[in-house]
Amino acid sequence: MKRLMGFLLCVWCVVVVSWASAEVQLGRNVLWYSSEASQWQEALPIGNGSMGAMIYGGAGEETIQFNEDTLWCGYPIDYQHPGAAEHLGEIRKLLFEGKQREADQLAMKEFMSVPLRQCAYQPFGNIILEFPGQEQVTEYKRTLDLEQAIAGVQYKVGEVTYTRQAFASYPDKVIVIRIAADKGGQVNFRARLTSPHKQAMQFKISDSTLGLRGQITEPYENDIEGRVRFEARLHVEAEGGKKSVTEEGISVQDADAVTLRLVGASSYKNFRDISGNPSVKCAELLLPGMRYSFEQLKQRHLEDYQKLFGRVEIDLGVTDAALKETDIRVLEYKQGNDPHLAALYFQFGRYLMISSSREGAQPATLQGIWNEKLQPPWGAKYTVNINTEMNYWPTEITNLSECHEPLLRMIKECSQTGAVTAKTFYDCPGWVLHHNTDGWRGTAPINAANHGIWVTGGAWLCQHLWWHYQFTLDREYLEKDAYPVMKGAAEFFVNYLVEYPGNDKKWLVSGPSNSPEIGGLVMAPTMDHQIIRNLFANCIEASRILQVDEKFRERLIAMRARIAPNQIGRYGQLQEWLEDKDDPKEKHRHVSHLWGLHPGNEITDEGTPELFAAARKSLEMRGDGGTGWSMAWKINFWARLRDGDHAYKMLGNLLTLTNSPKTEHTGGGTYPNLFCAHPPFQIDGNFGGASGIAEMLLQSHTGVVDLLPGLPGAWADGSVKGLRARGGIEVDIFWKAGKLDKAILKSKVGQVCKVRYHNETIMLELEKDSEKQLSMEDF
Repeated sequence: MKRLMGFLLCVWCVVVVSWASAEVQLGRNVLWYSSEASQWQEALPIGNGSMGAMIYGGAGEETIQFNEDTLWCGYPIDYQHPGAAEHLGEIRKLLFEGKQREADQLAMKEFMSVPLRQCAYQPFGNIILEFPGQEQVTEYKRTLDLEQAIAGVQYKVGEVTYTRQAFASYPDKVIVIRIAADKGGQVNFRARLTSPHKQAMQFKISDSTLGLRGQITEPYENDIEGRVRFEARLHVEAEGGKKSVTEEGISVQDADAVTLRLVGASSYKNFRDISGNPSVKCAELLLPGMRYSFEQLKQRHLEDYQKLFGRVEIDLGVTDAALKETDIRVLEYKQGNDPHLAALYFQFGRYLMISSSREGAQPATLQGIWNEKLQPPWGAKYTVNINTEMNYWPTEITNLSECHEPLLRMIKECSQTGAVTAKTFYDCPGWVLHHNTDGWRGTAPINAANHGIWVTGGAWLCQHLWWHYQFTLDREYLEKDAYPVMKGAAEFFVNYLVEYPGNDKKWLVSGPSNSPEIGGLVMAPTMDHQIIRNLFANCIEASRILQVDEKFRERLIAMRARIAPNQIGRYGQLQEWLEDKDDPKEKHRHVSHLWGLHPGNEITDEGTPELFAAARKSLEMRGDGGTGWSMAWKINFWARLRDGDHAYKMLGNLLTLTNSPKTEHTGGGTYPNLFCAHPPFQIDGNFGGASGIAEMLLQSHTGVVDLLPGLPGAWADGSVKGLRARGGIEVDIFWKAGKLDKAILKSKVGQVCKVRYHNETIMLELEKDSEKQLSMEDF
């Protein structure tokens, strides 16, 4: 009898394990929860680059909050301050004399943008779905399938199972919502459209379409009526039953299933023109999606999305912890038994990139494409002293190069407005962008002199132009799009840099500027010099490739050699300023002086070992805490320092559940829906975290394909397929027991490349459109 019971127990265990394994396999890239969202940071995001929505998953009442990427407060404005350049010399003189307070006061009066604040990205509206009689449900489940980019809700009422699916289609430019039941005639609901903008009103368009029309409420102008107009349209298609559309909303009775299609548009045509007709645009957007059934729309969506998402696969191991709800997994991550959560977080970052930045759309803001507030934190715009750049760190290395296009286009637009700013504020040729821009491509210094006067925002963004070339080797793009903008940025600094007084080496320094966002208005911050050296180096190399501008290239070479070099201070740290005044107890979120380590490439273990050690010392001094995005940056820093275990520790700090009823923690970390918490929500930490995981596994910033440079001990066995290295090389890596098993390199062009593993480097010849396999024995 005991043997029989033991046998039956074993059989039961096998069945349970098999079921569990299937669930883990099926849910490898799925977020799931057993209750509806009670706050915005618990709702699940969908997006197609131009429209985004947050799905709460309510049973009795569902809220779908949606955005459209051109909806900004304000209007086309250049933010100029005529006569500002007349005060530049005096501001510099005061700073060189150590009179920072006086320089700041003068700058605030004569050297800031007009108006002082830039404009905010705006929410659009909400779909409210009311399901009478469905307040009490069982077997509730809410999901976001990253492999399909579909948000789902499922529950039972009595013996009826209800399902909802929602996705944002890029090919058809429409948000699609499917409501169904497993028994006929059971779908009953009312739908209406609302908006936080006071001038918005709901109206009937046809017997199948409900509309929402209005104008922006200016949140910083006493809620006056703004200039940007908008319209949304919600089309209803019922299978069986009855439907009706009135001024009060949509009503569906006794249907088998319903498909809702949502489109939205504004009068924004570009950053200089808001004369568009949102009604006409909505009609044009809705018509194509009407030609396809729900299944056809879904299939077109999947084909488009999966060709991007499916390029990269990552396996860091799977345990039973992956069966738990996603927020529970985050809560328990530091227990060290859920390596798959890191892989899920990595793929979630890629999902967010595909959802918020597609060709032809606006770039991802501080909140991607999602925002519910009229006055969002920091205007939910583009903060370019770290945050916007961090958004786009994973695009090239994680094989989403097409998603880079909106940012690259915005940089070109900012070079146009920035040329006016360069002349107005500095009387210099070329172009400049300070620490923020918005939907109107403002480039002047905003907010306050102590952090707003920072001149290297455009120069930093130019790194992305160069990266796109390095990863794609698209010479035509380099010649027509990237190099002219890079050259313009370099031309500004050729005329902007000044000699540091009293220095016999005639160092050139930047200023007035600041080290974001610490220390106030200064001359000669280290970060500026690292960025400008990088810009000059990239322009020099680009001009050589294109065989143009020889004299300009020679001038850049000469000036670059004179830019004040990195300095090592009395604590052995990399100095944040030219003066040795770093506070060893400072824990500021920005670690700007380590830009040359990451995302720059001038501080490396083999090329500059002393600076490499000094950068490590600075990072140790800053500590392992910080805001969400700051901890994400530190993952990348530690990966570049080739310390995988410390990078892994920082990932654990980032994956700390915050602002949830399940934890008392309210600081930096991760919200229940995996959004990054500054707090509040900033999406850059999601992208920075994805980048950091990629950098732990593959680096190429030194011109060498570097395999597993920051592999932590916790990821003993695993693989990653489809990462990209500079030079147009795609890389698959497999490892066992913490050591390289094999790597497969696929070349876009014929080339000889260097490949590094640990401290050994080999030369590898790759033929065009070919691949080669390496193992540890090759090193």
